This record gives sequence, C-alpha cells and structure tokens, in this order.
Amino acid sequence: MSTLKEICSGLPLDPLPPNRGQDPSVPHAPIRTPNLTAEDERLALRNALRYFPPSLHAALAPEFAQELRQYGHIYMYRFCPTLRMRAYPIDQYPCRTRQAAAIMLMIMNNLDPAIAQFPQELVTYGGNGQVFSNWAQFRLVMHYLSEMTEEQTLVMYSGHPAGLFPSLSSSPRAIITNGMVIPNYSSREQYERMFALGVTMYGQMTAGSYCYIGPQGIVHGTMLTVLNAGRRYLGSGDLAGRVFVTSGLGGMSGAQAKAAVIAGCVGVIAEVDEAPLKKRHEQGWLMEVTSDMEHCIKRIREAKNSKTPLSLGYHGNIVDLWERLLLEYDRTGELLVDLGSDQTSLHNPFNGGYFPVQLSFRQANQLMATDPNRFKTMVQQSLKRQIEAINKLSDAGMFFWDYGNAFLLEAQRAGKYFNTETQYITSVFQDIFSLGFGPFRWVCTSGDPQDLAVTDNIAAEVLEEISQYHDNIRWIREAGKHKMVVGSQARILYSDQKGRVSIALAINQAITDGRVSAPVVISRDHHDVSGTDSPFRETSNVYDGSAFCADMAVQNFVGDAFRGATWVSLHNGGGVGWGEVMNGGFGLVLDGTEEAAKRASLMLNWDVSNGVARRCWSGNSNAYETMQCTMEEHRQLRVTMPFPVQDEHILDRALQG
Repeated sequence: MSTLKEICSGLPLDPLPPNRGQDPSVPHAPIRTPNLTAEDERLALRNALRYFPPSLHAALAPEFAQELRQYGHIYMYRFCPTLRMRAYPIDQYPCRTRQAAAIMLMIMNNLDPAIAQFPQELVTYGGNGQVFSNWAQFRLVMHYLSEMTEEQTLVMYSGHPAGLFPSLSSSPRAIITNGMVIPNYSSREQYERMFALGVTMYGQMTAGSYCYIGPQGIVHGTMLTVLNAGRRYLGSGDLAGRVFVTSGLGGMSGAQAKAAVIAGCVGVIAEVDEAPLKKRHEQGWLMEVTSDMEHCIKRIREAKNSKTPLSLGYHGNIVDLWERLLLEYDRTGELLVDLGSDQTSLHNPFNGGYFPVQLSFRQANQLMATDPNRFKTMVQQSLKRQIEAINKLSDAGMFFWDYGNAFLLEAQRAGKYFNTETQYITSVFQDIFSLGFGPFRWVCTSGDPQDLAVTDNIAAEVLEEISQYHDNIRWIREAGKHKMVVGSQARILYSDQKGRVSIALAINQAITDGRVSAPVVISRDHHDVSGTDSPFRETSNVYDGSAFCADMAVQNFVGDAFRGATWVSLHNGGGVGWGEVMNGGFGLVLDGTEEAAKRASLMLNWDVSNGVARRCWSGNSNAYETMQCTMEEHRQLRVTMPFPVQDEHILDRALQG
C-alpha cells in the first residue's frame, strides 16, 4: 500500500510499479472513439512517453498503445496509486506550505471513489469531467505541491503541470486552465482527438479546478429550484404530496433525491446505470430503489396520496418512465407528476452522457464504441420520444424545466422542441444571479465533523444578523441533520455578496480564536453570478446581444487571481458542453490570519460584483438596483450604469428615417 509521502515523491520509476490495469471493483468510463489516424496514434504515444526517461520507453510504449486502442485514451493505469484516495486531514500532507496542502486535499477529494464517477479514469462527474488526463500528471502535481514554497506558482495546462514558476507570496499558488482551444477548433470532434492526444482536457466546472464536494455541491440549489418551481407554477411552497420526476443519480445529479425530500415532495429519479443508483442508496441519499415499473407507479401513487416525502430511484430509462406516466394519464385521467426536469449529462450525449431507450445499458455501451454514428442517431430518436411525452404531460398541467444540462439544446439539435416555457434560469430562478446570490461553499481541512458543525452555526448566525432570506437560514440551520457529507467535511450555502464576505470573515476569525481547528477552504460552483458565460444557462437572460461573449468569465478568473485567491481556474465547456460555455473558478484558504481576511474581503466582493455589473449593463433592472446598493456600501466601487431607452418610438422613427 502506497503512502501520502510516496505519492508525493514523484513518478515511481525504479522499479516501475506493477501494471494492475483496471480495477473491476469500481465503475469505469465508457470507451472513447476519437477516430485517430495512424499518425495521430503515433503522436499520442510520443506525447505520453514524454513523462518518462528513454530507458523506460520500450517497456511503457506497448501498454500505452494498448490503452489507446482499447479505451480511446492513455490513462497510465500502472501509475494509479494503491493508497485510498480521500481528503486526508491537512496536517498529514508532506509539504512546505498549508496552501499547497489544501490544494492536495481538494485534489484527492475529487478522486475519492465515494465521490468520483470513474475514479481510475480521473473523472469526477458528468461522464467526462477530468481532474487530470493521466496518472503521471497526478503524481507530478502532488510532487510539485509538496515542494512548493510561498514564492512559487504551479501552472497547469489542461491537466499537464507545466511546472513551478517564481511568483509573489501574494500570488495564487496554482493557475489552472482547461480546454483553452482556439474558438474555430472548439468542436466535439476536435476535442475527442485532442484529448486522446493528451494535449487538452475537459475539466467540467469543479472537477478540473479541484473544488468538487460531491452531490452536496448542488443540493441547496436544487432544493431552491424545486421550491421556487412549486411557488411559481403550483402556487405554493408546500410541496407535500407533489411529485417531481427527473433523471440522473451520478455526480451532480445525485443531489436531486436529497433535495426533493428536503423540499418535502416525492422525488422520482430514473437512472440506467446500477452503480450510481446503489452508491446513492448506500450513502443514504436515496430512500428506495426499484426496477419494477408497476411498483414504481404504485409507490408514486401511495406517497402522493399520503403526502409523505420520498426519494425513489427507478432503475431504468427515463423515457420509459415518462411514457408510462403519460399512459397512466391517458388511461385514468390522473396526472401523477406535478414537476419535471432532467439531469442526464447531455453536454456529453454521445459518449455515455445519455443512454437511448431503445438499448439496454450494456448494449448502449457496446454500440457507442463500435458504431458511433448509429448510436448518435438512436440518442436523437430517444430524445424525440422523451420530449413528446413531456410535451403531452405539460399540456395536461405538469411544469417541466431544463436544469441547465444542455437538454433543451440537444433536443433542438435532434429536431424536437418543447411546447412549454422551458429554460432553467429564466423559468425558475428568475434573477437570482442579478441579486448576487449563488452557491458559496467551504471545506473544513481538519476532516473533523465538529469543525463543520461550528462553521454551520457561524453561517446561520451571520445570515440572521444581516437578515438573509428565510430559505437560506432554514437551510443552514437544518443542514447537519440531512447528513449530506460525502468525502470532505464540506457545506454548500446559497448566499449573496454581503453574506459570503461576512461568513468568510467570521470563519477566519473562528480559526484565529481556535474554535475551528484547521484552515478552511472557501470556494463556489462556477454555476454562479460571475464565473460563467453560458448562453443556454447562466447568461440565458442577458438580452443585449452579449450572451455569447465570454469577457465576464475571463475577467473573473484574472480578477480573482490578483485579489487574493489561493488558486484560480478557467475552463472551456463546463456544465453544458465543450465549446458552449466559459467558466472561471477559485479556491481560497482561510487560515485565521489578517492577510486571509483581507484576501477574502477583496476577492469575494469582486467575485460577485463583476457578474452583477455585467447584468446591470445588459439592462437587468434587479441587477441595476443591486449594483446601486452595493456602490453605496463600497465607496471605492464605481460601475458604469446604463441609461435605458424610455421611449421605444425614438428607435422606430430613427430606423424608419
């Protein structure tokens, strides 16, 4: 069994570790089909061997070539550590600075089998959200971090550690970019080729930025979404006896079961892959599991009638479930579903993100590897069937929304459109981002549940003091009892600019006072106010023509870097797919010092104001009001405010003239 010291000592070369190949006890990523030419294969192999001295090339080249042809990528399974991957307490990492140790902790948390979707392929969630491209990169990164001083910065090029470079102590300790491909070449086909070559990587949102905290990462946001959908479309925040149907129990989608129960409704989640279904059930995130459609319908009816909160996992295809719910309505006139959504990984529809209803799970995995074109056709046929059923149920009174997983986009590309108002941000959350609210989160690096309990209480007291929204206060007061921790001792809490800064400063003070025993890492999902330019999700309600511009995400990344973040990241493609979005993210270590407090205040204020200012300039009235209030509180903040056109006839006359 390897140790933390061993995996931080660099690549094990003398002797080479045994090649154990894939571990059959964990789920594995679907086989990739990059369609490489003979010259591409040669280049991919040469690129992989760069990490090793020439004396080892004869031994490693054949197995790397076999991995490339068998799996569509060179993962370097030989160098996968035998040490149990998890977030070890921060003091156990061999390093020179706690900032580096915090990054190491977050990386290993991302690769914890309890969290990671395909741990041996370094995929955290979403089917292809990589932490690194191969295990040599992991080993080198851990080594660099163990050697890093506070006057060095680790530079990461799409999973590849370019090295440690001299920098200021005030600089970030890591700068991460993933998928920075020239725009004209940012296509899915080019991605598959470049990933196989080992030269770029899809980091999702929080996988490649080392900030994932398991399914808890979006459970608060999912709960708020379901509650707000009920309030807006069902006329009540009391969801007892209401049924929410959706799909996906993988990484982020695993939050849906827990969120439904916390919101008080009946959550029914379809999942074709038995592995994540069992994982969520064993972790306590899912109350019941069935593969029997008749039993599923029976339990929906029973829980609906008794108004008992329930999370029910249906082991089967979501299309079958939608069509059966429609059949029940046609037969009996009883609409068994009130709210509907979808969280299959449709940013990655043709390589394991979506499984067509015509095929079993095993058949689908085989076909996507042997006949990708036919598989794509079947995915699109399945999507059409799914949307037809959803449309008919919507006509009967159900409300369905796109959760922001590219479902609406891929449906349109398949030639099928929804006949309802269907888009995540605009239909459910309204202008939450324009008010500065988003998914703030923190990780207690001690690994001690008591530290998490203390920080929960601190956050609740802060929100009550600043009169934060009742939903958020209720959430954090009850968070501990819902047992949401998977992996690191982490918490998610939606909050606005003032709330985030106040909570961070209060936690930092608690570390100073010894009430919290070790540093705390603060972060957020990139699915937030400023971090993401995504015209089919976060910026879908930007109407000044700039929805496809990515200045905000890039400015967020750069601005967080020089305002004090411990590490920053910039990704192409997280959330809704390669070439569809740009994301900026950060991690910041609170260690109880005055310097940490200064960094947190400066960086978090910018991290929210940047996005509110962009929405304000686009003409959003809520963002305008939020920005005015923020400038009154922060006298050094001066934002260019728009003058709206008050008389539309002026435009008409000018254009007619």
